[in-house]
Amino acid sequence: MSPSLPVVSGAEAVRSLAKVGFFWASQRGSHVKLRHDDGRVAIVPLHRELARGTLRSVLRQAGISTDEFAALLE
Repeated sequence: MSPSLPVVSGAEAVRSLAKVGFFWASQRGSHVKLRHDDGRVAIVPLHRELARGTLRSVLRQAGISTDEFAALLE
């Protein structure tokens, strides 16, 4: 069973995804579009706290497991 998702800000999520090759493609309002060289796209809202469901959606878009994401936060 996967560990529970940590509570992180949108900026922390962007920094963590940058460690695995995502880069800032564009921004519209408070939402940032991150792209990866292999074509994956993840939209991350720059909120102080991301709701767990929102973070789960971002990780699904990025193709990253919760375990991998937790390791990137360390």
